[in-house]
Amino acid sequence: MRVRVDMNLCQSHGECVFPAPDVFELADDDVLIWKEDVAESRRADVEAAVNACPMMAIRIEG
Repeated sequence: MRVRVDMNLCQSHGECVFPAPDVFELADDDVLIWKEDVAESRRADVEAAVNACPMMAIRIEG
């Protein structure tokens, strides 16, 4: 699956990092970085990250 983050919406709250720290992280400058291609086995954690995002900036494709 592919993970997309709309950086026009993202405010780097970091809530997505807690459920999926192997997919999302905040860089030293508090800018969100993430893996775009994620194994299907990680879907539940990525969906939890999508639901945790207060700005609704994250979506899953595939």
